[in-house]
Amino acid sequence: MIDRLARERLVWLCTLRPDGSPHLTPVWYLYLDGEWWIGTGERNRKVRNVAADPRVSLALPDGDAPVVAEGAARIVRQPFPPQVVAGLRNRYDGWDVTMDGPDGPYVLLRIAVSRWLMVGRAH
Repeated sequence: MIDRLARERLVWLCTLRPDGSPHLTPVWYLYLDGEWWIGTGERNRKVRNVAADPRVSLALPDGDAPVVAEGAARIVRQPFPPQVVAGLRNRYDGWDVTMDGPDGPYVLLRIAVSRWLMVGRAH
């Protein structure tokens, strides 16, 4: 599974809107030391959702080998951990999360997995 997490370019992130409905978006990520790191604009809906309710789900879809996890997200503001900045830069062709993006300053969502629901096997 770790090889797949290093190889994939996108993960689907599901956060919860204030009314409890799901908000699902594909995002760039870094999986490092057992945690997911996602860079996003501070004003994005997913950040507002996490601020109100930290519960999230993540999914790498594949009909034969899905990976699905649940966890809690924390919003991390600068200064970011250097290894995360470097990891995102290396994975995504120089993307620099220390710079402002189109939706304002970047923040990181740091997601600790509380439960793996599916790890490479479809039911």
